Amino acid sequence: MAPSRDEVFSKVRAVLTEALGVDDDEVSPEATLQGDLGAESIDFLDIVFRLEKEFSIKIPKGELFPEDILNNPEYVDEDRMTPTGLDKLKAAMPHADFTQFEQNAVVSKVFDLITVSTIVNYVEIKLEAA
Repeated sequence: MAPSRDEVFSKVRAVLTEALGVDDDEVSPEATLQGDLGAESIDFLDIVFRLEKEFSIKIPKGELFPEDILNNPEYVDEDRMTPTGLDKLKAAMPHADFTQFEQNAVVSKVFDLITVSTIVNYVEIKLEAA
């Protein structure tokens, strides 16, 4: 039987507190990994490794944290996502909530899409598919 959302959240919280050296109470569902929890690019690799180990799942490179989209001129025009880029990002991150981002699709705000809740959603999708 698949774990409940609360169980997944609890394990994700433990992974993030250990990987990022933050307190449990800082890891709320709406906390962003970079802005609120201080994650840096190297931390994302550690987080992926720890999530794979904790949940016995495989996370292909770029699936949880898509990077290649942000470097493609077809998807980015100066500092904004193009409509094609936004569609591509949504397809790559079905686990993210784009409600706020769509109103101001600035590239520098892409990492605000990666919240604790986004990671919980991703893990739930992976566990359901397993």
